[in-house]
Amino acid sequence: MKSPRCTGVTPVGRTAGIGELRVPTAIAVTGADMALPPQDERTLPATVLADLDRLPLDRALADVQALVDQYGHVVVVYSRSVPAAVEQRLHTIRSLLESDRIALFRPDLPPLAVAVLARQLRQLASCDLGPGVLASAGRLLTHYLHAGALLGSVARLDRVPVVGLKSHARSWVPGSQFGVLAHPQPELVKATPETVLPGPEFGTWLLVARGPLQSDWVTEVLAPAWSVQGLRETHLPAESADWWGTGKAIEFCAYLPDLSVLYQLVTSVRQGVCHWCGIDVIGDRCVFCSATPPPASDLTARPAARALTAGDRTNRTEPARPNQSHRIG
Repeated sequence: MKSPRCTGVTPVGRTAGIGELRVPTAIAVTGADMALPPQDERTLPATVLADLDRLPLDRALADVQALVDQYGHVVVVYSRSVPAAVEQRLHTIRSLLESDRIALFRPDLPPLAVAVLARQLRQLASCDLGPGVLASAGRLLTHYLHAGALLGSVARLDRVPVVGLKSHARSWVPGSQFGVLAHPQPELVKATPETVLPGPEFGTWLLVARGPLQSDWVTEVLAPAWSVQGLRETHLPAESADWWGTGKAIEFCAYLPDLSVLYQLVTSVRQGVCHWCGIDVIGDRCVFCSATPPPASDLTARPAARALTAGDRTNRTEPARPNQSHRIG
């Protein structure tokens, strides 16, 4: 396994041809409760862009511009349940700054899993990964998260397609609780000591965020069934009530905590060069300028462009399983 070349919070290298120290790419979140405590001593702090929709536009512009000036590139990770005004403000700032050094990443994950993913990117930000590769890694790492919640009601849950009318009716029975898996494959079970949700086939830790719902099902039934190798607890994100349709929830996310495993997963994927902005990326779309590879006909007509984009797709159609010889202890 490759060992990550990391330097903690110190600069991670020198800019080629300039000789100036390069600081890590900034990983930003939209609320303090989305900035989880460090997983290890190498996890860089999160930049919190709080109250973006309430700040005067010129102040918000100045704050984000200062981040770009300081770090060079900024990756903003936020959930799909963030207030619409916040998302609109993010796009407005990026447009007004006319910057292709700001990446907006909104994965289709529950809020706790988004916070976990942001922390994984903060871990990787201390390594020798370019900003395009680091930002692209977010889409790759979503494949290794198992995210869900224990709910007291699914009557208002509309983000998980397996929840139908029968489930809604059952949720009205007093005392019913439901285990819901939102990612990677939607699943719903009635929470009992004998029923669990399908879990990961590789070693993970489990992060649990407790809301005002009384139950030990996640920690005493689900966690042993998933053979988790560690368990931590945190506060329920403010956005979770909107995402799950109820504040009576215990949200959970199984994840890979080990930086060396994350680094191996990212660096094992073929890298390419964005044909538009020239940044190194993984995958078929640049997260900074949003460019996709040109049509095949254009590449045939332009051999130089074909050479630049030939490696711009991952060399796997499905995510690889983490190396099990490096178990997470």
